[in-house]
Amino acid sequence: MVRHGAGSDGHQGFAPRPSAARSRVTRNLRVVLTSGVILCGDQITKTWATAALDDQIIDLVWTLRLRLVHNTGFAFSAGSGLGPVLAIAAIVIVGMLWYFRRRVQGAWAGIGLGAIIGGALGNLADRLFRGAAWGRGAVVDFIDLQWWPIFNVADAAITVGLVIVLFHLYRSERRSATAAREAPG
Repeated sequence: MVRHGAGSDGHQGFAPRPSAARSRVTRNLRVVLTSGVILCGDQITKTWATAALDDQIIDLVWTLRLRLVHNTGFAFSAGSGLGPVLAIAAIVIVGMLWYFRRRVQGAWAGIGLGAIIGGALGNLADRLFRGAAWGRGAVVDFIDLQWWPIFNVADAAITVGLVIVLFHLYRSERRSATAAREAPG
């Protein structure tokens, strides 16, 4: 071991164990890769939708169809016209999520967090780059179930990522409660 000041893992006088550093790198890589895949997939599908659905609707199966809509608001088109405010809010939220990634434990929680960040970045990219001025762009939505608001890949990733993170938190709390009950005391 290399002697240093107090390590971040609480061991006085020694650097963090290599396994802790490797775990941190793996966690960060998992979040970054998931975010990157979601962001790229989202932007590719939106580019396709903008070109292919400009003048048509494609019926797929049952009530699922592809229909191009430009959303200047946020969830379910609420807050229409608040583009710059929403862009700044998205930047702050992504920054906060990135900061809290250190507290994420477990592979699935990292993937869930990466999906949320990637989805938020995908919609942020639309607001920043798909308009006449910074922050005045509209989010491209094109997945239409006809009984649910129209959404995109980023929206789906945020929703699925949130479900994964919440499920992981629920399971962690249950394990903690079980361990506390079973602990001698």
